[in-house]
Amino acid sequence: MLPARWRTPTCILLAACLILTLSMGVRHTAGLFLQPMTQDQGWSREAFSFAIALQNLLWGLASPFAGAFADRVGAGRTLAVCALLYGLGLVGMAHAGSAAGLNLSAGLLIGLGLSGTTFAVVMGVVGRHVPPARRSLALGLVSAGGSFGQFAVLPVGQAMINAWGWQAALLWLALGVGMIAPLAALLADGPARATPGGQQSLGQALREALTQPSFHLLFWSYGVCGFQTAFIMLHLPAYLMDRGYNANVGMTAVALIGLFNIFGSFLFGWWGGFASKKKLLVLIYAARIAAVLMLLHLPIGLPGVWLFAALMGLLWLATVPLTNGLIAQIFGLRYLSMLAGGVFLGHQLGSFLGAWMGGRIFDQSGSYGLAWAWVIGLSVLAAALAWPINERPLRQESP
Repeated sequence: MLPARWRTPTCILLAACLILTLSMGVRHTAGLFLQPMTQDQGWSREAFSFAIALQNLLWGLASPFAGAFADRVGAGRTLAVCALLYGLGLVGMAHAGSAAGLNLSAGLLIGLGLSGTTFAVVMGVVGRHVPPARRSLALGLVSAGGSFGQFAVLPVGQAMINAWGWQAALLWLALGVGMIAPLAALLADGPARATPGGQQSLGQALREALTQPSFHLLFWSYGVCGFQTAFIMLHLPAYLMDRGYNANVGMTAVALIGLFNIFGSFLFGWWGGFASKKKLLVLIYAARIAAVLMLLHLPIGLPGVWLFAALMGLLWLATVPLTNGLIAQIFGLRYLSMLAGGVFLGHQLGSFLGAWMGGRIFDQSGSYGLAWAWVIGLSVLAAALAWPINERPLRQESP
């Protein structure tokens, strides 16, 4: 374990950003592999989409357990084990010769790996080491790290596919994910400490959360976010290729979403430090409707694609610091990783449907039109769910 002097809030923040850069950056390359893998292996888009949907589902199902494990024994071990599973999944994906093999590697192993190398565990550590006044901003900075990974890793992934093929690209990405393990030492903070004035158990914290309507409103509104981001991340490159663009246009569009979300995550994280977080969530979902309508109905062309990517990017992971900030604000810090993982399960249920239904709708209709309609309609639902969230803390938190 590293000396305590290395685990300052600044070092923890930097390590958290780097971990999410690697983990989320590699995860966002999935859409680049859809066409080359399905063409080479003779799979349908639905078969590939289902494996990624299964990944999202297992990521969500395992996140509360990964968060609870991190709260009990520390984040460092959780990150190291899950980084290993993530890397093994990428290696298995490179050698998958059937849909079942793809489900096992891209679905099961990568899903489990993501559960312990992304938001629930990483943001739990950051939330515990940053003062309340700066927490929303810090969570926004960490979320921006995931966005930077999307911007930085996608061009690298596409370049490796173009130069060496998709199998070699997956192996190199596995090597990149392995870098998470040494970074985990900086986040090895041990078990979460009890908050003053109470010795609430994990089970009590979970039961308390489940009795609060706001927990359920966060869960289901976050599910809409998952549906939208999973569908766009996985299917936007193929949608643009169907419109006549080459693979680099789709890759660039998804990378631009990541670039602009660096600013979006920082902006909404900073804004959430002094404004109502639930009202900002309503604003995000309303703005997503405008961005999608612009893509579908304004004259398409490269300027329209870039504008859509920029607007969607400002909103992409902006829900993450706000949602995690609300969990910390309402329920406190003791079991933040576990409760954040519980709400994130809702996000991943939506991600499962967004990734899978996108491929199924296309295979059955030859178009993504109905899927885009779902994206718009669900934004209305998410805004309606976010509005009645009660932001008042359940107990007073010590600074």
